[in-house]
Amino acid sequence: MNKTGHTIQRLCTIILGMVFYTSGVLKLMDPVGAGLIAGEYMKFLHLGFLRGISLPAGIAVSLVEASTGIALMTGVYKRIAACATAVMLAVFTILTALLWIFNPSMDCGCFGEAVHLSHAQSFLKNIILIGLACAAFIPMDTPGKTPVRKIAAFWILAVSVAGVSIYSTAVRPMTDFTQFNLSSKLLASEESAPVREYVSVFIYEKNGEQGAFTLDSLPDSTWTYVRTETTEKQNVISMTDFPELAIRDAEGNYCDSLATGDRVMVLSAYHPEKISKAKWSSIAAFLDNADEDFTAILLLAATPQQLDALIPDGLPEEMSEAIRNHAYYSDYKTLVALNRSNGGATYFQNGNLIDRWTVRTLPEEDRLSRIARKDATDLMIRSSTDSRLAFQAFFLYSIVILLFL
Repeated sequence: MNKTGHTIQRLCTIILGMVFYTSGVLKLMDPVGAGLIAGEYMKFLHLGFLRGISLPAGIAVSLVEASTGIALMTGVYKRIAACATAVMLAVFTILTALLWIFNPSMDCGCFGEAVHLSHAQSFLKNIILIGLACAAFIPMDTPGKTPVRKIAAFWILAVSVAGVSIYSTAVRPMTDFTQFNLSSKLLASEESAPVREYVSVFIYEKNGEQGAFTLDSLPDSTWTYVRTETTEKQNVISMTDFPELAIRDAEGNYCDSLATGDRVMVLSAYHPEKISKAKWSSIAAFLDNADEDFTAILLLAATPQQLDALIPDGLPEEMSEAIRNHAYYSDYKTLVALNRSNGGATYFQNGNLIDRWTVRTLPEEDRLSRIARKDATDLMIRSSTDSRLAFQAFFLYSIVILLFL
């Protein structure tokens, strides 16, 4: 191969590597989100019995994506990287083709929550990547001796990516692209929130699956009209700029305005049945401590009838009472978007999301008092800036490693 051909081949390899690396890292910065994506694919493929391993499966696929991207960009382990690329592109292309054909109400999750593509766009993206892969690997050069500095760059970045995944799982996600991002304002905090607006939603069916569409986003002719429903406008995410935090009391009454007070600490559990006795003790203690300076709310993806069964046997009565006295109810999708940590806390002031913590990093009593005394705007700016800088710094760090090694 002449020099020009080799340059083009290397350029295609680098572009392909950048796509895989970016896709993998964005999902590893939000491991729970990666698990949700894996779970949606399992449901789509009628493999719901495997959803219990969706989190490790999502992390594993993302790690393979990121590692393959690093190998492609650094030029190491060429044959392994080529094989991994071919297998992933084949699988991804088949899956996105099926999504395009059957059009389920799910996102491809190619880049986590950061970028949302339609099913057609996802399929087209994979076709383009296949073209890049063909240009990058055909013909396949005989691998020569790989410089040690490139191998070092690969392993430094691979270990760094694994560290990001561990940090995002144990401490807090390094990205926040959900509707409940820092500084977002709850719908109920708007002056018009008490007046609920309603819109018509059209239900269509295709291949046994039903989907809901608004008047400005009706499906193509392959879908069959079923019925029209009236629903609250805020339930149609595309029609509102403010996320809705639905809160129900034990009688089933909606009380969304609870989260719009002066200082509100919402501790949420989207899988309360998976919380251990030790964590329930921490949650009860946190709720008691938060009562001093905040309106404390325990928001569960459950029903009032399930509450007693969720409280573990042997928990001190005062802790059990703290849980019961603070308990309100919401749905799984809302709570997993609100806080990726099952049992994590989210701080609102006047409906603005100020900061959040995982169940492992819940603030102690003294720290809660300091948080309450701080200016909420300053705290929100600091938290938002820290997350954004960490996100940007990691990608800058990746570029430095690749350029200098």
